[in-house]
Amino acid sequence: MIALSLAEIAEVVGGQTYDIPDTSVQVTGPVVRDSREAGPGTLFVAFRGERVDGHDFAPAVVAAGAVAVLASRPVGVPAVVVEDVQAALGALARHVVRRLGATLVALTGSAGKTGTKDLIAQVLRRKAPTVFTPGSLNNEIGLPLTALSATEDTRFLVLEMGARGIGHIRYLAGLTPPRIGVVLNVGSAHIGEFGGREQIAQAKGELVEALPEDGAAILNADDPYVRAMATRTKAKVVLFGESDEADVRAENVRLTDSGQPSFRLLTPSGASDVTMRLYGEHHVSNALAAASVAHELGMSAEEIATALSEAGSLSRWRMEVTERPDGVTIVNDAYNANPESMRAALRALVAMGEASRARGGRTWAVLGQMAELGDEALAEHDAVGRLAVRLNVSKLVAVGGREAAWLQLGAYNEGSWGEESVHVSDAQAAVDLLRSELRPGDVVLVKASRAVGLESVAQALLETGAEGEVSAR
Repeated sequence: MIALSLAEIAEVVGGQTYDIPDTSVQVTGPVVRDSREAGPGTLFVAFRGERVDGHDFAPAVVAAGAVAVLASRPVGVPAVVVEDVQAALGALARHVVRRLGATLVALTGSAGKTGTKDLIAQVLRRKAPTVFTPGSLNNEIGLPLTALSATEDTRFLVLEMGARGIGHIRYLAGLTPPRIGVVLNVGSAHIGEFGGREQIAQAKGELVEALPEDGAAILNADDPYVRAMATRTKAKVVLFGESDEADVRAENVRLTDSGQPSFRLLTPSGASDVTMRLYGEHHVSNALAAASVAHELGMSAEEIATALSEAGSLSRWRMEVTERPDGVTIVNDAYNANPESMRAALRALVAMGEASRARGGRTWAVLGQMAELGDEALAEHDAVGRLAVRLNVSKLVAVGGREAAWLQLGAYNEGSWGEESVHVSDAQAAVDLLRSELRPGDVVLVKASRAVGLESVAQALLETGAEGEVSAR
């Protein structure tokens, strides 16, 4: 964070200082909410949760070097006390962003936010120092913490914004007002909470409504819900996608033998070839969004293409591809799942398996529940199961309860003999099945919503211990 005195912090957040001998002492390190991250120069934010109260850790964080605690009550060590810790954190982030003067890029969408955010950051940091959201910390706590990690030399701040209802993105954009806003898509993620795609579009479009007139709205030309958001902003509109009307688009899209996308990037100022290190054709759209941001900020097509070709995955459990010593490839995409990302991952699996199929390798889709689909849950799980068969995935392993059974049933009903799928009760059963049947050349995709925890299957399959030592934990 930029250096701020405790007196200034107290003024910004409307708080009272307690047990602070000298309020001119400065916070020079990051703002943290995890006591294990506290160190010299930090400010610790004490949240009261259902199981743990951050205030209880106040003495320990100060002993570790934290300058003070942002708290809702006196804690016996240096503290700035406020009525609402979350509101105070947001006010501090807004103040720091205003002082910083960096260009803020915000993005949202039903799928692909984290991967696209990582691409944007990797491209922009070639131009100037860039701070970006770690992982998927895109809510009312994670977003201000990311903004507060910026320092005096930060020139670009790339922030992912999530929403679970109307008004959420409007609130986040108020904390960290963006100059460039990116909307990727309107899909079915969280449709059970929103009630329909129209409501999702209304929520996502709050980002473009927050943009200033001298800003830019980067919109997916191939998604009609997103494209319609052009009428909701006074900012410049830049379209990306495969549409001929897109300002930034891709031509000659193909996948390499290993399933990595290659294409010709076309921008208003030039064109250049891209071959990505990431896996799956769905990354082309993400790359075009990142290219649109970079072009808007003055980077050439050649600079953008080079950066996209060298960019990797920065966030865990998102199409992490690892080949075991025995020739089995594990694709860990278990961080989260929705119908759109499931379909993209299955297509990526099939593309990756093409090269090994000729050598007898098979493709395995180890899938679990897609959460928060509401009344659409049965139809969507059934459709994903059917798609696995239509794409000629060698075997679907559906893991878990009712929703997993729907996945398997869809595959069973779509298949000729019902041999393309199996339903197992839990992660350990999946590991036991796979360990007994995998052979060199096989490619295994593991994917489900975060709450299912299927990353344990991928981790267990990657362990190299002796027979019988591998387990899903």
